Amino acid sequence: MDININDIKNGMTIIIDGNLCSIVEFQHVKPGKGPAFVRIKLRNLRTGAVVENTYNTNIKVTKAHIEKVHAGFLYTSGDDYVFMNNETYEQIEINKSLLNDSINYIKEGLEIDIDYYEGEIIGISLPEKIEFEVIETEPAVKGNTTNNALKDAKIETGYVVKVPLFIEAGERIIISTKDGKYSSRA
Repeated sequence: MDININDIKNGMTIIIDGNLCSIVEFQHVKPGKGPAFVRIKLRNLRTGAVVENTYNTNIKVTKAHIEKVHAGFLYTSGDDYVFMNNETYEQIEINKSLLNDSINYIKEGLEIDIDYYEGEIIGISLPEKIEFEVIETEPAVKGNTTNNALKDAKIETGYVVKVPLFIEAGERIIISTKDGKYSSRA
């Protein structure tokens, strides 16, 4: 389905210049002189590369139809992450190179959506926030009461996140998958 470039939104998947891309962010620019244009930051879903381009406002782009399959994470096998389709119970293997930063948040039992484009797996969609257990963290330094003092904490996936000083090992915290930051205690 072709749409005008003025009708795009963040997160939308489009085909532009022959590439399957996700819109990271965009900005309509109307300079004092000359025609208006759109500046778009795009992530190529096949290569993972992020590029920024400008386009005239009169071009059309093709909106890609992405099919989502609800699945649960089972285990890792070498460089592959194995998920199970919750409807057909079919096991789906996805190479970690396709998962990018998502591997920091994948843990046993996690429910995600696998994104398909014309039968090809192009990535996964994580929940916005996920609960994790803190495995290890440094002890809080007495007297360190500066505003928003943070320390490193390792969660069950091995990912290291900055947390407030009062968080201890064994506690459960919630992390935002959009920016990888501590959100709150669980």
